[in-house]
Amino acid sequence: MDFLTLVKQLREKSEKRNFEQTFDLIINLKDFDPRRESLNTFAELAHLANKKRVCGFLENQNNILEKTITKIEIEKLESKDVKKLARDYDFFIASAKLMPLLAAKFGKILGAMGKMPDPKMGGVIMQENDDALKNILEKLSKTIKIRAKDKGLKLAIGKENMKDEEISKNIEIVYAAVVNGLPKRELNIKNIMLKFTMSHPVKMVLKQTQNVKEKKKK
Repeated sequence: MDFLTLVKQLREKSEKRNFEQTFDLIINLKDFDPRRESLNTFAELAHLANKKRVCGFLENQNNILEKTITKIEIEKLESKDVKKLARDYDFFIASAKLMPLLAAKFGKILGAMGKMPDPKMGGVIMQENDDALKNILEKLSKTIKIRAKDKGLKLAIGKENMKDEEISKNIEIVYAAVVNGLPKRELNIKNIMLKFTMSHPVKMVLKQTQNVKEKKKK
């Protein structure tokens, strides 16, 4: 797909603002019921989009993460505290040793909010050393969670000051992750749009839609 052209079209049609806007990728779905079907995955971008806030449930305090919560503190937390943390932080990581305690106390809350430490994303660590924490922090800074609560996805995939090619590559990666996570793959994609924070969206013509229109003309 020609995502680069989509990026260029948005720049041409959008008014310049006095602040740096975010690129928002909108993917609308069809023949997909979020109440019965699931889309819950993630994508690791090629180029950094937005800084992520990461909180760690760890055995020891450290200066690498923005916030660390130790075992003693976990035991003192209440449900309302965890819900507030989930709203304030993009990702949570946890020591493997603390996962049973965390899952037992707050697994339902964090799971429902899509914030449970995810071993597939590297969010469950075996060793609490500086290198391991720096690596996971770097990985999560490029990671986007993709979770369909309805038939529309809106994902921040870059900043206005990034190169067109960087935004295009990020779109390519996110689109592939979405398609691979859908039950009918590309057939579940209704349309793709791209917008700035304060702009109208530009719409991409999908090949499958184009083919249908051409068949009708014949």
